[in-house]
Amino acid sequence: MKAILLAAGAGTRLYPASLSVPKPLLPIYDKPMIFYPLSVLMLSGIKDILLITSEVDAHLFKKLLADGRHLGINIQYEIQYTQNGIADALIIGEKFINNEEVALILSDNIFLGTNLEKVIKDAMVGNRGATVFGYKVNDPQHFGVVEFDGLNKVVSLEEKPQNPKSHYAVTGIYFYDKQVCDFAKQLSPSNRGELEITDLNKIYLENEMLDVKVFSDDILWLDTGTHDAVLEASNLIKDLERKTGQKIACLEEIAYRQGFISLENTLKGIKKYKNTAYYSYIRDVLSSVVC
Repeated sequence: MKAILLAAGAGTRLYPASLSVPKPLLPIYDKPMIFYPLSVLMLSGIKDILLITSEVDAHLFKKLLADGRHLGINIQYEIQYTQNGIADALIIGEKFINNEEVALILSDNIFLGTNLEKVIKDAMVGNRGATVFGYKVNDPQHFGVVEFDGLNKVVSLEEKPQNPKSHYAVTGIYFYDKQVCDFAKQLSPSNRGELEITDLNKIYLENEMLDVKVFSDDILWLDTGTHDAVLEASNLIKDLERKTGQKIACLEEIAYRQGFISLENTLKGIKKYKNTAYYSYIRDVLSSVVC
């Protein structure tokens, strides 16, 4: 399976912090925000990734991630020249997708949980159309909302409704079959002038090909769309790493443990982080593996 990592948003809700630095490159504790969704893709075994960003910010992402070779993955780049919505990413990425199944993940979404890797992999294997994830929130009016009937069957999907029919938001990771580009091209802009991902998911729902899996309580979803959310996510990551002694979204460690890169290439790739706690952590992890 291939994946699209969408990092083209203007991030205006985080101004002035994101005025000169793209939102996905803002730090969440000690790592750029984009490391977290990228780590989910890597943990899922996905190595072929299209990063979609804005024209003005593309060089910054390339400076950070290059072509992904140092992580044993392949990162390509495309530009979203105008803010046409999340579903537009699947039209931009049509050539990259090349009539294959694809995952789409948003660059400001963080997923945490010991069972997360298994849940994501199961969704990839079991997808028969579109698979998305629901998560119970206190403020569903800010998200795409999924409504279930008494038998937990999906009844409706709404984008940022004023009067939500449930408290279950659709998170920013989606899995689609080979039809997704054709369906995306059928969409018309919403009142916001965007191609809504909720409208794309509705097409799958109408064709009885949408599976909504609700994340269990042991999985956390963080949407870092506000300053408070960024701070809370940073504090949570810091506390979890100190408690467990393990770094979250450490891409080099993930790449090595997944067998994407050799020990030699891992050591070579982390030299640019010398004199940092990040470097010391990876070095110590590798030393314990070798011993």
